[in-house]
Amino acid sequence: MLGTMAGKRVAIVQSNYIPWKGYFDLINTVDEFILFDDVQYTIRDWRNRNKIKTAQGVIWLSIPVEVKGRFHQKIREARVSNESWRATHWKSISQAYSKAPYFAHYRERVEALYRSSGSPYLSEINYTFLSTLCSLLGIHTPLTWSSDYDIVPGKTERLLALCQQAGATEYVSGPAAKSYLDETLFAEAGIGVRWMDYTGYPEYHQLSPPFEHAVSVIDLLLNEGPNAWRYMKSRSLGVWERLITESANE
Repeated sequence: MLGTMAGKRVAIVQSNYIPWKGYFDLINTVDEFILFDDVQYTIRDWRNRNKIKTAQGVIWLSIPVEVKGRFHQKIREARVSNESWRATHWKSISQAYSKAPYFAHYRERVEALYRSSGSPYLSEINYTFLSTLCSLLGIHTPLTWSSDYDIVPGKTERLLALCQQAGATEYVSGPAAKSYLDETLFAEAGIGVRWMDYTGYPEYHQLSPPFEHAVSVIDLLLNEGPNAWRYMKSRSLGVWERLITESANE
């Protein structure tokens, strides 16, 4: 988490299932991460699925979601259609990473996520996984919900209103929003906009070549363990170095 006494950085992103390292870098560079789950649920997206790396190549892990007749449902309304995904996903992760250097170290915590009965709602499942993975990565940024705030119409207007209600002085966004975000509205409100750069990630140890960046952060965690932060972009901002120093001085 990176902030100053004079300002507050906020990011607003839909919840994702076991997302890649860039998602956690974004979480780690702000003072509040708002899960934007009051927007329409989109199929074949990152909300309910992600990728892991196996000896045979990259595979998808997808949580089955009820979509028939529910085209306009919001992310927070999306329900899981079959609970068997938990056992299936954990089996796939176990098979893919049983020989990873830190699989044994994290096995109990990660397996517990899949063994728990949990909520039938996708958004709440994602929140549970995100919270636990943040903890394992040493990230302490508060995760909140857009439903905790008042929602106004308009793409940029909604984001701006959330930032204002959260007391943000800076909004940090992924680069995909450049196609629609009106920075003028933020400037007029006195809120700066900063764009995440997801290029230039260093490679780390993976069990089999070729190297693949676009996989779940679970891949990085199980392969690099406590050194995972060394392969993330927020390292260049001094975030983890500061947190490690603070922890050592406590």
